Amino acid sequence: MPYKKIKDYVYDCLICQTPCDGKSKKVYLFENDVIFAEKQENLIIKKLQTKGYDAHKCTRDSYPDIAIKKENKIIQYLEVKAQRRTFMSIQRFLPNSKLTPSETVALNLSDLLRYFDIYKKDKIPISIIWVLQNRPCIVEDNKSKYFYQTIEVLQQIYNKNKYNRVFRRKTGKGDVVDGIHKGVVVNYHFSLRELKLWNI
Repeated sequence: MPYKKIKDYVYDCLICQTPCDGKSKKVYLFENDVIFAEKQENLIIKKLQTKGYDAHKCTRDSYPDIAIKKENKIIQYLEVKAQRRTFMSIQRFLPNSKLTPSETVALNLSDLLRYFDIYKKDKIPISIIWVLQNRPCIVEDNKSKYFYQTIEVLQQIYNKNKYNRVFRRKTGKGDVVDGIHKGVVVNYHFSLRELKLWNI
């Protein structure tokens, strides 16, 4: 049975034959997410370099992952976010968000607010790239799709919706690495309909 599409990136999850796992099981593998994200960063850097861009891993602390330079001057930052899980209960926990599971992607709230500040201070464009996997109504098995948006547009969405889209989850196994809590527990949520598809 095909997926029932309601509108772009919005599907009827109630009748889905291959439902995404909506149970966290209190396991959040921070280290696995970091490894996956770093692989994606390297892939994106190589793709940009083959297209003639001077793209490299950003070395500034707390700045986005990738810096693009022109004549040895940074002209843009890119932040890469892995999105391999689906917030299946978003309509129950965040009803005022008006988001559905299939369209929803997340971003660490503290990162989002930090990038707002960096852009305000440096006036250098920043874009967030989500690497979407494990959502069969949108992405084929073992494949990825890339979605992006500028920090300016994301801030407009944030200012409009504020805390209707913020969710704090409980700490779970995998959040703590070497005695330090590193897992993301407070996320801000966007719709894929608010982003642009990047055919990398």
